[in-house]
Amino acid sequence: MNSSQEPHAGPDTGPPESGLPTAEWGAEQRQGDDTDAPEDGYFGASVAENYDDPSSDMFAPAAVEPAADLLAALAVGGPALEFGIGTGRIALPLARRGVPVHGIDLSRAMVEKLRAKPGGDAIGVTIGDFASTVVPGRGGFAVAYLVFNTIMNLTTQAEQVACFRNAAAHLAPGGTFVIEVGVPELRLLPPGQNAVPFQITANRWAFDHYDVATQAMSSNYVEVVDGRGSYRSIPFRYVWPAELDLMAQLAGMRLRDRWEGWGREPFTNESGRHVSVWEKAASADQPDGANPANRGDQLGA
Repeated sequence: MNSSQEPHAGPDTGPPESGLPTAEWGAEQRQGDDTDAPEDGYFGASVAENYDDPSSDMFAPAAVEPAADLLAALAVGGPALEFGIGTGRIALPLARRGVPVHGIDLSRAMVEKLRAKPGGDAIGVTIGDFASTVVPGRGGFAVAYLVFNTIMNLTTQAEQVACFRNAAAHLAPGGTFVIEVGVPELRLLPPGQNAVPFQITANRWAFDHYDVATQAMSSNYVEVVDGRGSYRSIPFRYVWPAELDLMAQLAGMRLRDRWEGWGREPFTNESGRHVSVWEKAASADQPDGANPANRGDQLGA
């Protein structure tokens, strides 16, 4: 994505054969909507229109406020950079805490929703891919962050590594990079099965599909409305905590903290997600090969 977050991050085989009302498929079997601009990726106008659901747990104060509090504490008054800012679910409350926020997002449709909110026009946003896009203030941010599984919107390991390097390049020495992401739920897969349903209603079926050989996954949504069926699939790449730590090392950062959630609950073998904080080394201690500014493949600066 480089847009913000989809509640789930299933096979690309079309509509199910059972479990939903009989429907006519044809043209309605597609990803997204005809009104979506291709450059917005998987988070076009049709997704942005209904993304801010106040009844969703991810928009509840209990989910938003602790995240903004922790990020504000890490920023210590310095500027913050959000990768995948989306509609501003976290950026706006963080800005209200006095933290200057800039964001990167691929979806203009999502950013338009941000702009329409109180305070949204005061937040700088650069349209682009957060694995490589460079923004004003590069090298001076106190904290950079991705929330709610956004790292998985980068669907290759190389892109995820590039994201860490881009974050490190934007951070000031001693700055922190924060990721909130789920722990891969492979233990939910029975032997020989590669899909796990996460929502089944009278007219909607949603499931995650996993390829354990490549760590590719997709969230798939099948819906029947007025006898017409639609199918949407969003690709992801799941990533293990230890793999993220290695990506951070490649970018010249070290793990500082890992918790189960924004309330700093202990991370255990039963945790379903984690909030991890990596710290950028001071300039004098940072290996030349880990600093994107010193690499032949530097990120567009």
